[in-house]
Amino acid sequence: MASEVTYAEVKFKNASPTAVIEAPPEKKKHEHHPQKYPPWLPWLISLLLLLTCIALVVVLLVVPFSHSSKQPTALQEKFTAWECDSAVSENKGQGWICCPKGWKRFQNSCYFLSLDKMSWAESEQNCTGMGSQLVVINSEEEQVFLSKQIKQGTRGPNFYIGLREEIKDQWQWVDKTPYNVTAAFWRTDEPSPYDEEKCVVMHRDSEIPNNWNNVPCNRHCRICEGAAVTV
Repeated sequence: MASEVTYAEVKFKNASPTAVIEAPPEKKKHEHHPQKYPPWLPWLISLLLLLTCIALVVVLLVVPFSHSSKQPTALQEKFTAWECDSAVSENKGQGWICCPKGWKRFQNSCYFLSLDKMSWAESEQNCTGMGSQLVVINSEEEQVFLSKQIKQGTRGPNFYIGLREEIKDQWQWVDKTPYNVTAAFWRTDEPSPYDEEKCVVMHRDSEIPNNWNNVPCNRHCRICEGAAVTV
């Protein structure tokens, strides 16, 4: 006969209750507060934007002139206001060719036609002071262009060019370009043989292109010429 198994619940005195393990207290999460910026920060940002704009203007307007040649031309050193026309170069493609504001451009030269009058020596000094010289005419095309220019406006009838008689019957350009009698544009019966008439002007009311006339070196208008700037 099989024996029966009896289960009984036995409680022991002084038995300790189940130990409760306490977890370490959680660290308090930092509360997120919106970051506060100093009141001068918007002004600083505005200033930086302004300086950036100025830098862009310098890059677009000034830098091209500084790189247009190894050394700045004499006109570049004297003038800050310029007028430019588009130009196409075989080597550089599209570009700009510039003259000082108020000057006339023909090919690669800039011309200043004065309103006031000076002696020939004063005229040459005035042109030099502007980074140019009294005009030296090298072609009939240039002569025709300038002859048309002096007919405009209400300037005086005579305009000095950079040609004078330093020695009797020896005409000399201011830049030492050799004088070529076959490429001269004298009026009929000019140059006259008078010793006191050592300087040369273009006469406004003469027929184009032959309007050169030798005169005494007193007060007349003038034409200055300088090299145009290509950028």
